[in-house]
Amino acid sequence: MRILILGGTVFLGRALVDAALARGHTLTLFHRGKHNPDLYPQVERILGDRNEDLGRLAGRTWDAVIDTCGYFPRQVREPAQLLSDSVGHYTFISSISVFANFETRGMDESAPVGTIEDPTVEEITGETYGPLKALCEQAAEGAMPGRTLNIRPGLIVGPHDPSDRFTYWPVRIARGGDVLAPEGPHVPVQIIDVRDLAEWNLRMVEEGRIGVYNATGPDKLLTMGEVLEACKSVTGSDANIRWASAEFLKENEVAAWSEMPMWVPESEGAGLCTIDCSKAIADGLTFRPVHRIVSDTYHWTKTWAEDRPLRAGLDAEKERAVLEILGCGV
Repeated sequence: MRILILGGTVFLGRALVDAALARGHTLTLFHRGKHNPDLYPQVERILGDRNEDLGRLAGRTWDAVIDTCGYFPRQVREPAQLLSDSVGHYTFISSISVFANFETRGMDESAPVGTIEDPTVEEITGETYGPLKALCEQAAEGAMPGRTLNIRPGLIVGPHDPSDRFTYWPVRIARGGDVLAPEGPHVPVQIIDVRDLAEWNLRMVEEGRIGVYNATGPDKLLTMGEVLEACKSVTGSDANIRWASAEFLKENEVAAWSEMPMWVPESEGAGLCTIDCSKAIADGLTFRPVHRIVSDTYHWTKTWAEDRPLRAGLDAEKERAVLEILGCGV
């Protein structure tokens, strides 16, 4: 197939390129050229900004488009409309953040999505991100009705993740000592390896699948305890996991998700890590073992420059201070 990828050199984009090339597809990347410009010299590139340079795609035909980087409905509507007569299939990478709230466990694709008073706003905040992604889904389907695949990933993890929202844990566990962790080993978490997501997305495109799919995992209960034990096993660490209650973490101003990655208190989002992905699993979404995800991610960190900081997780000095309050002899 001839596939146009909007993006293609950062995290999910590069995983899609790797998967597509491995499956024998012919690719064109439309991107700004600002990130990893030397990747994939064998692949056709059209340099441009989706906000200004969509005309550079005019007059071309592809079998499918995969849009990895739309945040505002205008940004999705315009390329989808431009390409509606020249492509057969449009994938928009959305997010489980589209849901109106996470009070309910086990939400499937029919759960209500968030809304926003001004649909033309183009500012990303905690309040606007999800509703804007929902509007992007609607924009894609509106421009290419019956030919659109909207994929809603959860927390995407694995090598080349620029956010470190998963990577923090193997790196921190590898340092050893007392490690602050949220609530207890029973806490459910959901993640999807970027390569599993990309490979499944390509298979869905090849099969011409359409509709809305939640896409996170794995296909069985995964707990924070299992993830951290995998981190200890992979890194050979003797770390001591020190579990702290949600109340204690809040009292000591340890932020969920950003400072304690993968976690939000049940009182704030019981459904966030219990999303129902049975539809995607029935249509072929598979998951590599968490131990392998941890291993591949940790070994990728060995390629980092020495001064590369972690972009998520708890600052070492703050962790030490909070552990002392918790009563750990650090």
